[in-house]
Amino acid sequence: MVEQLEKIKALLASATNPKQKAMYQQLLAKLEAETQTKIEPEIQPKTNAVQSESQPVKPKKVINVKLKPEQSEPQPEPTEDKSESKQEQKPKNNSIFQAIGIIKGEVNLGDVSTIKIGDKEYRLFYIAGRRKQAYEALKKEIETTGNTTQRLIVYPKILHFPDKEKSHIVAFQIIGFISSDPTRKQHPLNSELKDFEFKLCGTWQFIPVCRTPCISVFRNFTQDRLAWIKEAEAAKKVKFMKASHAPLLWKDSVVRPFRFNPRLEKEEQQKTYFVELKARFLPDRDVFGFVELLSQPTEERPNFFKASKKMKAEALKEVEFKRRDVAATGETKPPKPVTVVNVEVSAPVQKTTDTPNTAESKQTTVNEDSESTRPLTSDGLEVLNPDDLPLNQLKSIVREKMNDDEVKKFGSLTKKSTWIDAYQKLN
Repeated sequence: MVEQLEKIKALLASATNPKQKAMYQQLLAKLEAETQTKIEPEIQPKTNAVQSESQPVKPKKVINVKLKPEQSEPQPEPTEDKSESKQEQKPKNNSIFQAIGIIKGEVNLGDVSTIKIGDKEYRLFYIAGRRKQAYEALKKEIETTGNTTQRLIVYPKILHFPDKEKSHIVAFQIIGFISSDPTRKQHPLNSELKDFEFKLCGTWQFIPVCRTPCISVFRNFTQDRLAWIKEAEAAKKVKFMKASHAPLLWKDSVVRPFRFNPRLEKEEQQKTYFVELKARFLPDRDVFGFVELLSQPTEERPNFFKASKKMKAEALKEVEFKRRDVAATGETKPPKPVTVVNVEVSAPVQKTTDTPNTAESKQTTVNEDSESTRPLTSDGLEVLNPDDLPLNQLKSIVREKMNDDEVKKFGSLTKKSTWIDAYQKLN
């Protein structure tokens, strides 16, 4: 026992870590207390010798336990283990809903912009503002090099119809391109994806309007979007929350795609999985084919927006009222009603699409991915209504061509109407 005390005292004197010092001090105090209790039976008469021989059982147990810290004197490993356990406790899911990839083909930027892949042509469009810069840069690249075969970075835009027998339509939204000039800085996707490969991150499920299961990409949640949604009209909310569903051929998938069963209660529905994977676009069938998993499927999904049945019903009423107003006034092209009418066209699709979503919403469609599919103008570009945009995004678009002093001419910088008026002057 005395030897143990000396060892603990030596360790205490050499310890530099405060935690180690505290541990050795506690250990020393316990051993000193045990030493005193051990000395007392030795002073007792010899009649208690049998008891004193049987009592050392407890000190042996204590000593054996306390010898373990002595073997791990430096103790760097426990510190690392603690930090690792903390990292494991932190939520891993930093994923987002996303559908993005690279396509290659003969690009034609004209009245109706298209890209030819094999024997098929697909519509190309962009969203006015930041995305127009990518379109203009691509146009300049083609004019400079004379090369119309380009590698484009795009969002897939798939339009489904209520009739299952009617095939869906695929289009692509330009967000960038990969230059053939090796000296130019390339997009990170250039090293991650090959031609016609896409990164699809979303809910793996069946939707009523498509025979093939889809990766459903919903509108990601942000505080700015939430603030805009609270103030927007019902029809605009529904349009903003519209989902994009990419048909995927995935033989022997590791998890089953969710299929809504109207006969089952909410708690009895099968599990819904969020998947992140790499897929290849197959132009011969206008679907995507599974390539590889990027992470393990999970029941946890990133935060996203969801349009309820009640909201969709309000949107349909709103559209109908505005349509009647247009007919009554005799106006042919009122800016806002045109945008809302486009919502009306997409709303029935969502109404049927709602059914299969998740056990949380039964027949309610959840919202959409990075960008909603909007109508195209005669020149193949997308119609943009500034009322549909979050205030921060609208500001960034206007500030590309105007400074705040110029914007102030239209009103207060804190009002969205000021930025809408300024945006309309840009065109």
